[in-house]
Amino acid sequence: MTIKLINIGFGNIVSANRIIAIVSPESAPIKRLIQEARDKGILIDATYGRRTRAVIVTDSDHIILSAVQPETVAQRLNNKSNDKIDI
Repeated sequence: MTIKLINIGFGNIVSANRIIAIVSPESAPIKRLIQEARDKGILIDATYGRRTRAVIVTDSDHIILSAVQPETVAQRLNNKSNDKIDI
């Protein structure tokens, strides 16, 4: 099994196999999703205090905030040269 890793900014890395969606944080439903995740303790803030530009939803119901544009994360997801780990 190969695990593909995606850089989501500032040296933070997420397993691509676990990503369900990459969305923009501007809409009210996404803001509500972020608040609910914060309340449940399943929010991961990887913005380093910067503005949130992408919200990553994982299959474990964790919500990850990134300061990188959703399009950039998607390009990195499709990029063949990303780090892969064989396990």
